[in-house]
Amino acid sequence: MRHILYTIILISSISYGQKKELKQAQKLIDQEFYSEALNVLNTSKDFILSSDKKYHAQYYFLNGWALKENSDYLASVNSLKKSMEIERSLRQKKYIENANILMQQAEADLVNSAVEDNKNGNFKSASVKLYDAYLMNPEKDDNINYLYFSASSAVNSKEYDTALEYYLKLKDMGYTGVVSEYFVTPLETNIEEKVSETEYNLFKNSKDYTNQRVGKTESRLPEIVKNIALIYVQKGEVDLAISAIKEARAINPDDVNLLLSEADLYIKLGDREKFKELMKLAVQKDPDNAILYYNLGVINGEQGEFDEAKKFYLKSLVLDPSYTATYLNLVGLILEGEGPIVEEMNKLVTSRKASDLDKYDQLEEKRVGLYKECLPYLEKLIEIDPANIEAIKTAKNIYYTIDDIDNFKMMNAKLKELEN
Repeated sequence: MRHILYTIILISSISYGQKKELKQAQKLIDQEFYSEALNVLNTSKDFILSSDKKYHAQYYFLNGWALKENSDYLASVNSLKKSMEIERSLRQKKYIENANILMQQAEADLVNSAVEDNKNGNFKSASVKLYDAYLMNPEKDDNINYLYFSASSAVNSKEYDTALEYYLKLKDMGYTGVVSEYFVTPLETNIEEKVSETEYNLFKNSKDYTNQRVGKTESRLPEIVKNIALIYVQKGEVDLAISAIKEARAINPDDVNLLLSEADLYIKLGDREKFKELMKLAVQKDPDNAILYYNLGVINGEQGEFDEAKKFYLKSLVLDPSYTATYLNLVGLILEGEGPIVEEMNKLVTSRKASDLDKYDQLEEKRVGLYKECLPYLEKLIEIDPANIEAIKTAKNIYYTIDDIDNFKMMNAKLKELEN
């Protein structure tokens, strides 16, 4: 009888001690002494976890709470998850709701801290934090996005091995990052707006909105594969780079962005012929893409194939008359023809032969013809982009050369206005 009584007294004593330690930790947390609360919990951990399970849930809850406030976010979430697991096993839910709230706050605080690090150029720290955010719930789609952003930050911090590890993990998961986007057009403004899924469901049958539609974001897989390939190039592992991008293209043969990624890889490797070949293939797959024709114009121009380059630039402008870079490149391409003309003129400048003077005049007329050919493109560019100083300067010089003084003065006035 005395033995039983002693056992009861001992159990009561231990239980009282556990309650006392947990109560002290709770009090310190309430007073915002989080490090002190963690010291109490760490010191008494074995004691608290050696007996009744109902105190285990409270221990892990308080520990997770204090860790969160002490900015140890991943450890906080792991502790809070442990608390919830224990409560579910006991068919209790005393801490579950608050544990969920604390977990959401911990994730948000960690991601916000990573965003600030990225803004401030602390890319390595941002990468570590975003990876921790991913680990908080690696099965959840939103958290897999954190792994993608962590890899991007690792690239920015030149932690290429880390970035490669994360990108390969994403590729193996089949991650694309594609999500649905929701759009409606209010009749009042007739301007399309992006809305949340909840708003879309409210508006899709409303008479105040029209053109309700669901779109998809672009896949991130091409960028991931391209970055894998570029990291391999950076590491001098060219064969692995080519293999990675070809593997992705074999899986998604109709993905033009993957094709462009492969073309970009060959540019990095200095293989311009292969780049041109792939760009032509991309045009066949996406014949209405102005940027593809623009890029073909660039590469042909660099290789001295000016007629081909001009053809591609003009096609690009037909598809997208607002793309300013095409106008400037086309003008630059046309003016490439001025060099040989000026060279011939310089050979004739001191000659007094009538035939040479006639030839000189013909060359001068040809030179002026080049300038005049440029003007419609420059004028259209200035109309689209009135603050384009390079276009205005070029137009001003051409107007001066062809003796169009009125337009020369107008361009000069525009230039001074912009420079001031």
